[in-house]
Amino acid sequence: MEKLNILLAASEVVPFAKSGGLADVSGALPKALKNLGHDIRVVMPRYYVVDKEKYNLKLLEGALSVHMGSMGEMWAGVYEGRLPQSDVPIYFIEYDEFFGRKGLYGEDSEGFSDNDNRYIFFSKAVMQLAKKLDFRPDVIHANDWHTAHIPLLLNTTYAFDSNFKNTGSLLSIHNLEHQGKFYKGAMDVLGVGWEHFTVNELEEYDGVNFLKGGIVHADAINAVSKKYAQEIRTSEFGFGLQSLINTYEYKLFGVLNGVDYEEWSPSIDKLIPYTFDIDSLEGKEKCKSELQKEFNLPQRSEVPMIGFVGRLAEQKGIGLIASCFDRILEMDIQIVLLGTGEKWAEKFFKEKAEQYPEKFASYIGYDNKIAHKIEAASDMFLMPSLFEPCGLNQIYSLRYGTIPIVRATGGLDDTIENYDAYHKSGTGFKFYDATASGLLNTVQWAVDIYYNDKEGINALRTNAMSKRYEWSKAAQGYEEIYHHIISGRLNSNNI
Repeated sequence: MEKLNILLAASEVVPFAKSGGLADVSGALPKALKNLGHDIRVVMPRYYVVDKEKYNLKLLEGALSVHMGSMGEMWAGVYEGRLPQSDVPIYFIEYDEFFGRKGLYGEDSEGFSDNDNRYIFFSKAVMQLAKKLDFRPDVIHANDWHTAHIPLLLNTTYAFDSNFKNTGSLLSIHNLEHQGKFYKGAMDVLGVGWEHFTVNELEEYDGVNFLKGGIVHADAINAVSKKYAQEIRTSEFGFGLQSLINTYEYKLFGVLNGVDYEEWSPSIDKLIPYTFDIDSLEGKEKCKSELQKEFNLPQRSEVPMIGFVGRLAEQKGIGLIASCFDRILEMDIQIVLLGTGEKWAEKFFKEKAEQYPEKFASYIGYDNKIAHKIEAASDMFLMPSLFEPCGLNQIYSLRYGTIPIVRATGGLDDTIENYDAYHKSGTGFKFYDATASGLLNTVQWAVDIYYNDKEGINALRTNAMSKRYEWSKAAQGYEEIYHHIISGRLNSNNI
């Protein structure tokens, strides 16, 4: 395929700033697209946590002029760096009043009150940066509500700007639950005209919904797995936007995310005490012993260890786990949990670790090294999400021979094949109803197989470790969407 100019805008990018899977995607996808021969540039805010010296960021000459409607003109600085282990340029928009803070989106579980202005500013700065660099993108790839303003800006403020004459837009939805809903006064800052404050565009219950506007104006929409693209069209998973998404289903795609196997591979992982692979699993047993020691659990090689790494949030099925946790711990198992999130959940799991010191250990917080250790050491991995657009930990688990126990939703359903005892096929254990009984029964099933079907467990582990979800394949899926967008815009321009 022909070389494209692509500008990817995201509110977070690994390794510079991360709160979820969006950062992993925006850090890995550009490198895969670069390998396909495209000219890809990445833009994100320069948060307080982004260390300019550590990443050798260089300040570009001249500031960006950003017109913020009723707030007037503001000026942003721009730093340039490279994505690690690549020559993909990444640009950081610096404006201390908006981004010089400790948190990305808020602090102490509360979002910043001016998040509407922060990300209107960022989206407008992205457009101005392209002009400053004289970079004429074929496609601007926006991500989630934080940059959902960009498709609207392309169709309004910049509709007759020669820099964007043939520029199309893709909006990736990584989590539809978060839509960017704010007071309608944000329309004056956005500055695209109140004629766009309608139920068919930005208006929702007399406020603005930025993701809604992005869905309407984007040339294409991507949900980050095929199953999630189907689910967001239903009332259960649509969070009030299912009718709108069904209206625009003709431009909806579902490209599954890939995994960076340079970071998540047990044969080369520098964060685990012992490496291993499909044909040599001794290191996995040693990792298990080391993790038991680190978390003060009895060092028993025969007991199944179940890992959990993730946000302690309702979306991740924390409520389901809590409601049957005592029943789960009646089994002869060990569980190690790493995560932070809702205060009740943090308190609950701290107390359970004290109540069951020989069976359960928790680390309330996030530590990337511990996350790698849990993936490597565990026999199984628990992901009972109420919804999961793509999910990455279950894919990491496959590579580490750690059998996923998942709810069959979104990317979890797309990537995990249920165990078939007769054929010794499958890569994990799935349940379908979001109930405590469904979760408990599936954990009991998995533990029973572990103790009583060694041939089955070995087959599951071999099947899992043989799977690959490469970014190179995902990038080809995005490449096809980009070309679809460009051909559509060129045809419409020729009418």
